Amino acid sequence: MKVLITGSSGSIGAAVARALPADTQRTGLDLVAGAETTHRGDIGDSKLLTRLMPGVDVVFHIAALHAPHVGRRSEADFRRINIDTTSALLEAALAAKVRRFVFTSTTSVYGCTTRARSEAIWVTEELPPNPEDIYDVTKLGAEDLCRRASSPDLKVVVLRVARCFPEPPYLMAFYRLYRGVDLRDTARAHLLAAGATLKSYSVFNVSAESPFLKSDCQLLWTNPWKVIDQRANWLRRAFEDRHWPRPQRIDRVYVIERAKKELGYRPEYGVGDILSGRPSLPG
Repeated sequence: MKVLITGSSGSIGAAVARALPADTQRTGLDLVAGAETTHRGDIGDSKLLTRLMPGVDVVFHIAALHAPHVGRRSEADFRRINIDTTSALLEAALAAKVRRFVFTSTTSVYGCTTRARSEAIWVTEELPPNPEDIYDVTKLGAEDLCRRASSPDLKVVVLRVARCFPEPPYLMAFYRLYRGVDLRDTARAHLLAAGATLKSYSVFNVSAESPFLKSDCQLLWTNPWKVIDQRANWLRRAFEDRHWPRPQRIDRVYVIERAKKELGYRPEYGVGDILSGRPSLPG
């Protein structure tokens, strides 16, 4: 199998590259140097894409401007990097008869932070997006391009990935219950998306396994530790032993049942990996 990974110097791109089977022919494309990057260049460079794309079976399109860039980069930059380059990559993939295109999107498109509610949101792929900033807008725009380009000949998979970047340990541990994911599980989801038997266009949430049930949502909003004591009764003591603050609200739960059913996705890394001091971090 021959693959092209955009954003191969970033944390997710590098994790995907490292997770590939040893016999994979791998091209890593990024603007900056990195251990998994074989070619430096602009993803929007059609001549470069024409040179790199022939023979590619799977494109992993991971490169993007992200939420931390909001306010630091212009909206025009977001549109060019997140939408225009996706369009160029799709065109090159179609011309080269690539069979699978895996696009890394974000659970941020659901916009859970600003939704009016009185209970935690049960976030399945059927929840209508609610973009909150230019990052969300451009990721949704890129998703739409992916949907329109998909066909039986170019199957497109969109992965809406939860938080998988370094944060204070207490937050990483808490988020792993409902809105976070380990880089290793993120990489595994990408590999599964590359090979699973799927329809022309598919969208999946990618997060850690949550212990919560839909019936917990009201109490998660008002008294999450009462639910945590029922579903993971060891966690309160773990936080106390480490003198960690205990966040007092859970506003959403990312649901991964579709990815489990259709991709065979089974996240392996949960809260315990944070507590053990062995989280997966970039590098």
